[in-house]
Amino acid sequence: MVSKTPISRSLKVAGTPSAIVRVCKQILSKLKAHSFTNEDIFAVHLAMEEAFINAVKHGNKMDASREVKIDYSIDGDKVEVAVTDEGEGFDPNSVPDPRFGENLYKADGRGIFLIKSYMNEVKFSEQGNCVRMVKYKGRPNSSELQSQQGCS
Repeated sequence: MVSKTPISRSLKVAGTPSAIVRVCKQILSKLKAHSFTNEDIFAVHLAMEEAFINAVKHGNKMDASREVKIDYSIDGDKVEVAVTDEGEGFDPNSVPDPRFGENLYKADGRGIFLIKSYMNEVKFSEQGNCVRMVKYKGRPNSSELQSQQGCS
């Protein structure tokens, strides 16, 4: 059944890595009800997990007493998710590109790159403790656009 009713919710969850499981399940089921493609659902799932893990690990410093806030809205054309931690924030421009130099062989440091690759819009708050991500239904993600533009 296709849902036409827009949804907007705000959740606060424990700042533990496992807390994202329930949130993902809830949001992804609503995407399915709004007829998002499997590719869209995969992109949102990946981006939400990466943003949440970054919030827990880097923002909240693995302090389980701190929470992560997830705001989301879903309508017929797009899903928007904001993940906010209780940390001091960071400068997203200071994160090195994981595809080059010594970063290529590091085990971590790919979350922001993946989020930007799979979502259509990604913005960080000025403080750097919140990331807002948008995925438009059926629109290619950033990495698909780059590979399409690279072919002639």
